[in-house]
Amino acid sequence: MADNYEDMEVPVVTLELDDNTSIDCAIIAVFNAEGYTYDYAALIEVDKLESEDGELYLYRYKELPDDEVELTQIESDEEFDAVSEAFDRMLDEAEFNED
Repeated sequence: MADNYEDMEVPVVTLELDDNTSIDCAIIAVFNAEGYTYDYAALIEVDKLESEDGELYLYRYKELPDDEVELTQIESDEEFDAVSEAFDRMLDEAEFNED
């Protein structure tokens, strides 16, 4: 992994967690979920990009002016389940297309 993640090609954002810690995460995908009008982002900790043990974070995603993004919590279990399924389908399709 690159020592300086600012040089990486994926967007990096800082997440503020509930326990008041912050982590730098790479946005690895932006996608839609069927039945919802929002865009969603899948994020993983920058330090875990090349490992199998990184935690995946899913958030609502909105692009703002000046190349900034707004991430907001997914509000319900039903919405989170739909977003998780959409992300899994996207991964399955990407794997299928590699074969």
